[in-house]
Amino acid sequence: MSDSAPTTQDERVLPEHPPVTDWLHDFDHTDPRWTDNPFPIWDDIRSASPVVHTKRFQGCYLPTSYEAVKQIAHDTEHFSSRRVVVRDERPEVQRNAAPPITSDPPEHKPAKQLLLPPFTPDAMKRLEPRVRAICNELIDEFIADGGCDAAARYTKHIPVRAICHMLGIPEKDGDLFVRWIHMILELGIKNEVMLKQAVGEMTEYFAGHIEARKQRPTDDLISTLMNAKDKSGQPLEDSHVLGSLRLLLIAGIDTTWSAIGASLWHLAKTPADRERLVKEPRLMPAAVEELLRAYSPVTMAREVMKETTIAGCPMKPGNMVLLSFPAANRDPAVFPDADKVMIDRQNNPHAAFGLGIHRCVGSNLARMEMTVALEEWLKRIPDFRLDPAGRVAWSEGTVRGPRQLPILFG
Repeated sequence: MSDSAPTTQDERVLPEHPPVTDWLHDFDHTDPRWTDNPFPIWDDIRSASPVVHTKRFQGCYLPTSYEAVKQIAHDTEHFSSRRVVVRDERPEVQRNAAPPITSDPPEHKPAKQLLLPPFTPDAMKRLEPRVRAICNELIDEFIADGGCDAAARYTKHIPVRAICHMLGIPEKDGDLFVRWIHMILELGIKNEVMLKQAVGEMTEYFAGHIEARKQRPTDDLISTLMNAKDKSGQPLEDSHVLGSLRLLLIAGIDTTWSAIGASLWHLAKTPADRERLVKEPRLMPAAVEELLRAYSPVTMAREVMKETTIAGCPMKPGNMVLLSFPAANRDPAVFPDADKVMIDRQNNPHAAFGLGIHRCVGSNLARMEMTVALEEWLKRIPDFRLDPAGRVAWSEGTVRGPRQLPILFG
């Protein structure tokens, strides 16, 4: 856009943020230092105060203690989920944006209950063989090369192809979904044009699938939602179905792709843990939970609706809250040696899947995909390491995971 091009408040691209010089009073979750390594930042903030505030993003609080995060996550009276990403602009709240994650009580519960049946443990057992096949199909493509960018060649494709399988949409469309996710969760924080474009394209894409199923019903998750009834016994509005599909696509891909990638990154740079998992595969369930705790990918947001006080900090309506489950999972008051990754950690009440009524619907899917992705990789590539000639790049924004992960093996 040229300097002379007309802009509106909705369309302007906001200027880059100045670097942070005082994390306690002026934090910014898009600062490159936060993106690269947020853990020491959280530790420093937490040791000073369980909740801090910045004037950036039109006013935003950051709780870093487990207890403060838990209290906010459970308080639906003072905190709304109608906005779940902290960004520079606050566009008008859209009805049925992404139910149930953007829903508040009383609409939240019936919207969530609609999505529970496709994600039960039994449903995941039926899906697991396909996910194992996907992992091996991907490994087949690069195992002879002696190395790969594991983010580009492996981690991002597993949840993309699995959710496509569940929704009954072509796996070949996966690149589209990855592009939309990047535009919404990363670029869209500072660029309203990108955000609206991605949401519009995604809505148009799914509207086409809904229309096709009205003519010819199918046995997949899109048809399941179309056949669902609301709490009054009426079919869901198309906008509700579209919102839930947007949620499943975004939440079902980026989060798990990030968690699998962070796990492979840890194992590539920690030979003792990698070798132990190869020798003791029974440790995998505990290891998955610990990797979820240590490298939790998802930070959500809440909007302050009524004045309240959390951990001694007054919170004012109109501000946002960066609800950092990853920071809560590094709180030494709850997790002994919180900064150490212990793949046999036993007592592990982590919040990687959230806390309160919005706890992740897809947690069974994420755990299964993570477990299968690591098991199949370790079976076929037990010895691997980070490529010293390459660079690991992490995503910016509220979902954190490696977007470039150069690995050598063989």
